[in-house]
Amino acid sequence: MENEAHERLLSVAHRFFETDPMEGAHTIEAMEPSEAAAILGALPASASIEMFRYLQAHDAADLLKRFPTGLFTAIVEGLEPEQCADIFASLSENGRKTFLERLPQRTQREVQKLLSYPEDSAGRIMSREFIAFHPNVGVKDAIQRLRSLANRKAPASYTYVVDEQQRLVGVINMRDLIIASPDDTLGTIMRKELYTVSSFMDREQLAEELSKRQFFAVPVVDPEQRLLGVVQSSRLIEHVQEEATEDIQKMFGAGGDEKAFSPILFSLRKRLPWLYVNLATAFLAASVVSMFEGIIAKLTILAVFLPVVAGQGGNAGIQTLTIVMRGLVMREIRTERVWNLLGREALIGIVTGLMTGVATGIIAWVWYGNPYLGVVIGLAMIVSMVIAGLSGAAIPLSMKAVGLDPAQSSGIILTTATDVVGFFAFLGLAVLFQAYLL
Repeated sequence: MENEAHERLLSVAHRFFETDPMEGAHTIEAMEPSEAAAILGALPASASIEMFRYLQAHDAADLLKRFPTGLFTAIVEGLEPEQCADIFASLSENGRKTFLERLPQRTQREVQKLLSYPEDSAGRIMSREFIAFHPNVGVKDAIQRLRSLANRKAPASYTYVVDEQQRLVGVINMRDLIIASPDDTLGTIMRKELYTVSSFMDREQLAEELSKRQFFAVPVVDPEQRLLGVVQSSRLIEHVQEEATEDIQKMFGAGGDEKAFSPILFSLRKRLPWLYVNLATAFLAASVVSMFEGIIAKLTILAVFLPVVAGQGGNAGIQTLTIVMRGLVMREIRTERVWNLLGREALIGIVTGLMTGVATGIIAWVWYGNPYLGVVIGLAMIVSMVIAGLSGAAIPLSMKAVGLDPAQSSGIILTTATDVVGFFAFLGLAVLFQAYLL
């Protein structure tokens, strides 16, 4: 008798899922995954395949992990590539491998193509761990499901509402959900004012948008507004911080992916090429000094002040470079404002050059006892500081304009520019004033 009742119950469930697979999916989403898997596992595969088309990707992935091999294979082979890609992104590394192995070759290729988001896009950092229901899910069922998810520590910053094509149509405010009547559906209480981002949005731009709007998370959608995932602000901050440290390393010729305890050979491969570049630029600066061997031989005090000119110019340039790199990362520097930026840095260079040049000139005068040496080094400092400011801004902007990474060893190029110009200005002025210096 008990077996007969069980068979009748399965027959009713079978007809229910085959007759109304969309409603079946909504019912499954509101159940505990273990209970839902047990029910679907007892049904013929044909009854589950159509219903799976309407499941949220994370729910489908959670169920597939619980299925035996036969049912797993039967279901994934009956799904569209787009849904396979969504499910793939929700699986663990081991689950992904098994999942791909059971897909037909053509579907595998399509899935991998769908997952090929750009390196720095929102699609690469979005999480598949989000909560979404269909509009006709009841408030009572949704609350029960949320309680279940809370026990499993699932993230629940926001709850989203999607239609049958998985397009985002609303967001649920938790206060609205709590005070709503249990007989209401989510479609009647959801908020339709939505802010979404494309899966291809650059994460630097995304960071800027989230900082303005102060959201905990933002939904990621495709061009048809299908909900693909969620970018958590905390995860985005981690990625921006990581990118910033990589940029700092690149600025000075270290590999962006090099860590404190990377293998020695790996570190050497990353560093040596740029050290050779730096060596070449150092010889370029040395060649400028060699052009003025005559005046240096006559006035050896000039050699004492060469490091002062180079050091001040280099430090001023790095200050500008740091500010400009931050501006590029945060998208503060618009194309139409580039000339304003260069003019600003030139003005700052003139003012700081005058202030430090006067101080350095007085020191040189007191040290050597010749006021003209103070004039020479003071003027050279002004030239060096102006060029340092302009170079610190122009180098990363130029690299970005021609499609190169503005962080890639900008520091090495900047040091070369400030050294060459600083040495040439100082020693060239010394030649012009040599009648008063000797």
